[in-house]
Amino acid sequence: MTANEFQAIAPTIPHEPGIYKYFDAGNTLLYVGKAKDLRKRVSSYFSKTFTSYKTHELVQRIQRIEFTIVNSEQDAFLLENSLIKQFQPRFNINLKDDKTYPYIVIKNEPFPRVFFTRRKINDGSEYLGPFTSVNKVRDLLDFIKQNIQLRTCKLNLTENNIQKGKFKVCLEYHLGNCKGPCEGLQQEEDYNNQLAQLKNFMKGNLSPVIQHFKAEMRGYAEQLQFEKAELVRKKIDHLENYSAKSVVVSSHLNNLDVFSILKDGDIACVNYLMVQNGAIIQTHTIQLETHLEEKQEEVLAFAVAQIRSTFNSNSSEILVPFEIDYPEEGVVVTIPKAGDKKKLLELSEKNVNYFKEEIHQKKILHLEGKTKSEVESVLDQLQRDLSLPTLPAHIECFDNSNFQGSYPVSAMVCFKDGVASKKDYRRYNVKTVKGINDFATMKEVVFRRYKRLKTEHEPLPQLVIIDGGKGQLHAALESIDELGLTGQLTLVGLAKNEEEIFFADDKQSIKLPYNSESLKLIRRIRDEVHRFGITFHRAKRSKGTFKNELEGIKGVGKGTANLLLKTFRSVKNVRQATDEQLTEAVGASKARIIRDYFNQQGAEAV
Repeated sequence: MTANEFQAIAPTIPHEPGIYKYFDAGNTLLYVGKAKDLRKRVSSYFSKTFTSYKTHELVQRIQRIEFTIVNSEQDAFLLENSLIKQFQPRFNINLKDDKTYPYIVIKNEPFPRVFFTRRKINDGSEYLGPFTSVNKVRDLLDFIKQNIQLRTCKLNLTENNIQKGKFKVCLEYHLGNCKGPCEGLQQEEDYNNQLAQLKNFMKGNLSPVIQHFKAEMRGYAEQLQFEKAELVRKKIDHLENYSAKSVVVSSHLNNLDVFSILKDGDIACVNYLMVQNGAIIQTHTIQLETHLEEKQEEVLAFAVAQIRSTFNSNSSEILVPFEIDYPEEGVVVTIPKAGDKKKLLELSEKNVNYFKEEIHQKKILHLEGKTKSEVESVLDQLQRDLSLPTLPAHIECFDNSNFQGSYPVSAMVCFKDGVASKKDYRRYNVKTVKGINDFATMKEVVFRRYKRLKTEHEPLPQLVIIDGGKGQLHAALESIDELGLTGQLTLVGLAKNEEEIFFADDKQSIKLPYNSESLKLIRRIRDEVHRFGITFHRAKRSKGTFKNELEGIKGVGKGTANLLLKTFRSVKNVRQATDEQLTEAVGASKARIIRDYFNQQGAEAV
């Protein structure tokens, strides 16, 4: 759309707050923006010269403009963030955070269960979180289980079922982890009081929880139930110790959200600290990519809105390092100058700087995003360290895997110019080797790999790394010799534990400096071949175990085997099932076949 074409439609755009949307000729949404005055803001794109190539490119692509009028600048701000999150237009800030976060759910049911989930379903249940760490969620659930007696069973504890006596208390009751609502030993009011303590605990508000337990302890003591009183006292100690270990800033602070930003070119990192009742209960850092001439104030305001929405924050105060335009009603934006709030902001800035440095170190390790000269420098160092005849621009690495001699597999990864070339990765099902024989396995897969490259006249790698000992390296060299490729590529072995590199004929290994760039690259290659091989091996082992045990029975197909596993959960349970249970699951004829098979196995074992 040209400036003249825009002038023809400009009078139709109102002087009102709202959001505007730009579309290209293919009706693809390019950009969403907000404005106090829609006509002034949209007109600015067509009435001035932009120094940014990306902004110029956006304007050139605009073919259609849509706008939505709202009541206030705040409404425009919230709607803009919602639309960006939903449609992720190409020219808007891109929040590079595609994780699914874990929640703790309080299930909508009688005597609600409390458990971990990643799926948020609109079923009336209450979801606490989300949380940034799965490990933290599991630790929280373990801590809750030790201190708050909630059921973990999946029984349908309706009042009618309990009155009919359908259920019996389980081991959790006898261990003191549950009060037995299934037998009517606990009333819903008491159970709901415990859920209230759990919610206080999740919000970092431990004082009401501790006071509740102290009242309970005094009650037991008055009734001369000293053993129960002692158990409650231990819970109080546990909670007080937990509180002491928490990152408590100040008990006088209200709920706060703390944000800091570090922007470098088109990439920005934003750190978030959630503070409730004076303690930091969440911390998270995200990366954003900008596409136009957004200032860091605009980027931070966008990130604040997105993060608060993601983590369901309702804190009424936000701490930031500089002034931002954040028009959310009822929220105070503070730029702290001293005191506890300033210390919180400095902690956030420390975290965002650490995150940025960590990204930088990962890029160095992976060589991704480095310039051509930087990559060549690392490869040149590796060439010098290993005295290689040519620059190792093409490196391949092999690793074997087996499980007690069964399901042997091998994996090969390929790196070109220091970066993983995943299209060249290969997985090998070992064909000629029986039992545990890493040497023969390595000889087979190396022979197969380079016979194919030789036959297809494909380029050979300059360096081949064999992840294993000298025996495996010699086995690989035998294949290279049989193929007539000796001298055309260099093979080295990599010791499993010591990170030592050795050549076949050398008595002494080479130990590279621990922090050298060449050793970092070798570690990266080794770790990648482990990851790639283990993933393949696990899949094959799992499939092979089930198939051998059940599908291997004559007359039992894959469908029946899957049905048995779904019903009985394991092969062991299938073996121990009664004739009636098997018949109910797969029918009389199949049940008889299965029972005869396991009976024959038992007889052979005797």
